[in-house]
Amino acid sequence: MKAAVYPGSFDPVTYGHLDVIVRASQIFDELTVSVLNNTQKSPLFSVEERVNILKEATKDLPNVKVDSFSGLLIDYAKSNHIHVVIRGLRAITDFEFELQVAQTNRKLSNEEIDTIFLTTSLEYAYLSSSSVKEIASFNGDILPCVPAFVADLVYEKYGYKR
Repeated sequence: MKAAVYPGSFDPVTYGHLDVIVRASQIFDELTVSVLNNTQKSPLFSVEERVNILKEATKDLPNVKVDSFSGLLIDYAKSNHIHVVIRGLRAITDFEFELQVAQTNRKLSNEEIDTIFLTTSLEYAYLSSSSVKEIASFNGDILPCVPAFVADLVYEKYGYKR
């Protein structure tokens, strides 16, 4: 069975993330979307909330499971017998950073883990979770960026109703 992991903060999950999830789920028998508990960031949603949001957003994809982790991705991947990491790319600026991370993961894993890059569909290339949060913080329209139920949850965090 071919399995892969798509790690990220997903704070919040966007249509760009979901585009990568759908496409990766068509390539692999099993895709684990894993929420990183990054202690260096101050997320809008807790890890548990992000996991639940992703479960709802991917409920129609039978070969996708949602999990969370903290620590090194390579340790998480090894403990789950996963040898492929999926990363989404929006622009060339993403590539430089992601390439360095992929090479580091490959080296640290004794060449047991490969990274596959999927370019985000052009219609979502502008999206980032950070921009969604900034727009929402001013009660701007984030419906083109995230599913409606996610928009409601984001607005609620900022004290707005859609």
